[in-house]
Amino acid sequence: MTDAASPSTKGRASISPMEPLSPEEIARYQRHILLPEIGGAGQQKLKAARVLVIGAGGLGAPVLQYLAAAGVGTLGIADDDRVSLSNLQRQVIHDSGTIGELKTESAAFAIARLNPHVNVIRLEERFSPDTARRHLSGFDVLIDGSDNFDTRYTAADAAERAQIPLVTGAVGRFDGSVTVLKPYETAEDGTPNPTYRDLFPEKPPAGLIPACAETGIIGALTGVIGTLMAMEAIKLVTGTGEPLIGRLLLYDALAARFDTIRYKRRRARQSQAS
Repeated sequence: MTDAASPSTKGRASISPMEPLSPEEIARYQRHILLPEIGGAGQQKLKAARVLVIGAGGLGAPVLQYLAAAGVGTLGIADDDRVSLSNLQRQVIHDSGTIGELKTESAAFAIARLNPHVNVIRLEERFSPDTARRHLSGFDVLIDGSDNFDTRYTAADAAERAQIPLVTGAVGRFDGSVTVLKPYETAEDGTPNPTYRDLFPEKPPAGLIPACAETGIIGALTGVIGTLMAMEAIKLVTGTGEPLIGRLLLYDALAARFDTIRYKRRRARQSQAS
């Protein structure tokens, strides 16, 4: 386990070279390795991957748990908050014994208990442009589990500049959504992939969308959306399947229904890019 001051948080010029799996790792990840779509090569990619997760809260908790269990070699956690009693209804990486601790610390110890092969980098700060400037070049994927639009726009801009994929999700009461952004690449038809602003052109006015502390949220919802976000990250790292690029996956928990909305790069942005 490392902290924000560790040299391992510095940027890298390229993805870490793949290392062979140990006999213990082969046994641990056997169910992955049996899948032709993953196999040993895909598991090695997961071991070499470095993923930064914004937030160790409702969405970040299942993301971190499943990526750690999957064998992602390095997980960064950016969060400046502490565990409170009201968090435990949905932030399942924490427990009653960690109330008052920094969420990065609580999550890091939970990950260590789950999988000692995972290296954790703790960034005990709110994700900001400065955080991105200092640390983002050292990661291969960014996952945004924040709960506010300021951080979501900051994450989207930072990932686009760093040219790394962004998995972003959101939840509210009984509804959630997930999408993947790679605006620095083009689609099969040659058109640029959409950006976050093509999906949400402007931030909503302050106070328009109340926080879950005001409206409430069903705890299991964050598990559904967070697990979907972890799945998208695994697909991106291993090159398996079709990520949610240009598609917004919507989940209505009360109706038990999934819907997908397609979105594209706006023409004005396309002409600017060309």
